[in-house]
Amino acid sequence: MKTKLVTGIFALFLAIPSSGLFAGPLDGQCIALVHGILGFDDTKGLAAGLVKYWGGLDGYLRTQGAKVTTPGSSAANSVPVRAEQIQSAVTSWMSSNGCSKVQLVGHSQGGLVVRYMVKNLNFASKTATVTTVDSLHKGAPLADIVLTVIPSWLQPFTNSALSLLAKLLYRDGRPQDVIAMGKSLTVSYVNSFNTSTPNVSGLKYYSYGNAMAWADPIQHPLMALTHPITWAGGIYYGLGGANDGVVPLTSQKWGTYKGEAPSYLLATGIDHLQATNFEWSGQTYFDVNGWYLNIAKNAKAAL
Repeated sequence: MKTKLVTGIFALFLAIPSSGLFAGPLDGQCIALVHGILGFDDTKGLAAGLVKYWGGLDGYLRTQGAKVTTPGSSAANSVPVRAEQIQSAVTSWMSSNGCSKVQLVGHSQGGLVVRYMVKNLNFASKTATVTTVDSLHKGAPLADIVLTVIPSWLQPFTNSALSLLAKLLYRDGRPQDVIAMGKSLTVSYVNSFNTSTPNVSGLKYYSYGNAMAWADPIQHPLMALTHPITWAGGIYYGLGGANDGVVPLTSQKWGTYKGEAPSYLLATGIDHLQATNFEWSGQTYFDVNGWYLNIAKNAKAAL
């Protein structure tokens, strides 16, 4: 009798589809993590995989059941150029992975890239939701300040030198244009961009942001240098002083704003690089995996 019972239970166990037994919270979701300026595809990363833009987030989301891509594009270029590259990469990936729609998650300039792609490159029908993280929907005054420092007559020479450097560093054959990249981040450009790239009706847009408590050189060794400049620029352009070291917090809000990442005790906020766990820099200061899991769950709930 016991043998028959055990055999019956085992047969029932085998009859249940594996997807039902081990279903993750993100099963059925297709997600594209779109990098910002100076970014790259995390499939290989940089320096033989030693440098990761998303700090393992793509792998973590896969363990939760999602299909995830981290498409690469020109590290330094305009929004339209990068958007065309990302659209091509994501379209190919969707076809190979059986995805009819994708949840787009853009960080920094990547937020403008996905918005442009959806509105101006006819990608809305393939998009489930648009989510941006620490993006610059009202511009990044830091870019205005840097471009002001470089006189117009010097910009072509600066562009040639820095663009060549980017080509040598990334070695992916993609075109690089540092000045076009910088101009795409300015307050005036983004204001014009918002007029020409409104939200697609019926599509859900979400945004998440972050800010540093202060220019703490211990937790934020790089962003501590740019935080005061971004603070001054934010005040000047009426965007407020709170910022993540690169983008004013006010500028990070678009569509339905979902708030900032809850940082751990004694952390001095989350900066622009830590927001993507760049080079695993964020996980010490907040639950980066849990935050992105909630971002993905929120997008799934909107469907």
